[in-house]
Amino acid sequence: MKRKKLRHSEYYSMQDCFDFLYAQSVSGHHFYDLTELMCSEDNIRLAYRNIKRNTGSKTAGTDKLTINDILHLTVEDVIAKVQSMFKRYEPQAVRRVFIPKGNSKIRPLGIPTIWDRIFQQCILQVLEPICEAKFHKHSYGFRPNRSTHHAKARLEFLINQTGLYHCVDVDIKGFFDNVNHGKLLKQMWSLGIRDKSLLSIISRLLKAKIEGEGIPTKGTPQGGILSPLLSNIVLNELDWWVSDQWETFKSRYTYSVSGSKYQQLKKTALKECFIVRYADDFKVMCRTRSQAIKMNYALGFLEKKTAFGDKRREIESNKY
Repeated sequence: MKRKKLRHSEYYSMQDCFDFLYAQSVSGHHFYDLTELMCSEDNIRLAYRNIKRNTGSKTAGTDKLTINDILHLTVEDVIAKVQSMFKRYEPQAVRRVFIPKGNSKIRPLGIPTIWDRIFQQCILQVLEPICEAKFHKHSYGFRPNRSTHHAKARLEFLINQTGLYHCVDVDIKGFFDNVNHGKLLKQMWSLGIRDKSLLSIISRLLKAKIEGEGIPTKGTPQGGILSPLLSNIVLNELDWWVSDQWETFKSRYTYSVSGSKYQQLKKTALKECFIVRYADDFKVMCRTRSQAIKMNYALGFLEKKTAFGDKRREIESNKY
């Protein structure tokens, strides 16, 4: 699937554009006219192609339509429809579906209509390279060319090769349903996404009515095309905060290799810790139990300043 997406991007001449966005984001560029790129013909053609390849496109939304119901339209008709949505976007109601989660629990999903999915895919394709340039390298969930296998390999390396046996194990309860909309938009602004018309669209998308529940005041429903990217934007600050405590700690002295820097840092009172995150589950590996306890406390304080609401998270410190 990942290879097909890359081939599609190259076929519709969008890959060079995405690479350019990534490079600009790395250099700290601010983006003001993203909606023009999102509603371009090539980007919409690519989004339509990617949605057709997605098995979820055969799941009906509140309008009872699936991808099969719009296949009779020409590509030009689809382009015209999506471009009209960008002019004045009003999201349709989201269909609520519950699926078994395990341990007799259920996971709530929000299924957008097929047109909203194509629309969100247009946004995702442009935002993803911009955000990827700013995301932490040890965040593995919902990202291109990354999987649970990479997260597991990183964790095993920290335990077996680095000797970090103490772990703060964090699982944020009800994360997707408790994202603070205002803080999320501010985090997008801080990443360099300064297109106010796009931020307005994202705000309306987050407040799309949920069938049988009404208009949400918080959260980003699982099941939406954009929800995984938005969740990574929310937790990106947490990734970098933990990382800057040790792994990416900025020293006034320039070291030739990271190992030399870490040897000097061990002489300080800093907490030796490394984060490994997959979606809303993450582990912070520490050298000693006392460091793990301090990180546990620090994460509890940090929770109040992030965008994932007021739900308490479950934290336990284990020794591997």
